Amino acid sequence: MAALLEVKDLCKTYVVNKRQNNILKNVNFSVKEGEMVAIMGPSGSGKSTLLYAVSGMDGATSGTVMFDGKNITKLSSNELAALRLDEMGFIFQQMYMMKNLTILDNIVLPAIESKKTGESKKEKAQHGEELMRKLGIIEVADNDINEVSGGQLQRACICRSMINKPKVLFADEPTGALNRTASNEVMEELVKLNEEGTTIMMVTHDAKVAAKCSRVLYIVDGNIKGEYRSPSDEKMADKDRERMLNNWLMELGW
Repeated sequence: MAALLEVKDLCKTYVVNKRQNNILKNVNFSVKEGEMVAIMGPSGSGKSTLLYAVSGMDGATSGTVMFDGKNITKLSSNELAALRLDEMGFIFQQMYMMKNLTILDNIVLPAIESKKTGESKKEKAQHGEELMRKLGIIEVADNDINEVSGGQLQRACICRSMINKPKVLFADEPTGALNRTASNEVMEELVKLNEEGTTIMMVTHDAKVAAKCSRVLYIVDGNIKGEYRSPSDEKMADKDRERMLNNWLMELGW
């Protein structure tokens, strides 16, 4: 498969009190279409900064990020905004939604804002309902955001991230605010989306979550120190995958 995302010599530097902080240092990697890649590492290692830089949510200091053949580091802010809206989906630990809208209206909002398709507002709402049905939350379509559980709300966020049929999903600790049961449910949905062809790149501190990914990048002090590929044996038990990943992480000082 072709590389959907290619990162070359990516650097991100912040200047605080006239002091230079190099958060990312010459990071190189690629993500192929259909992959599910986890980014792991200690707190403060640059995981979220990397996710934001490669998705265009934050500018890079130097280096290139090629997304579907486009160098996003050269795009204007308006071009980046359109690219993120139409071609990328985002899921965060904190489940941001508009308080004055129903769950369904929140899900459909990015489609209303997008000029990607010629669908009517009714057709976009129907697509939102289809996604909610698929993720098992259609019964809360008309609820306010404070009338659903954390797991339901995160699944609604996944629906919203998929409403414009993105080429990639970026997820920053998507299960970090959930209990284990809700976390498992959300990961099941993300795995299903990946199996259907959606490319996913996520930051996580949870080895149980990362073990479901096809590849893990381990970052320390702004550098990728190791890369783990999950066994291709589909019959392997989840607990065995998690154990193998944990052994690899421990070798790296996790």
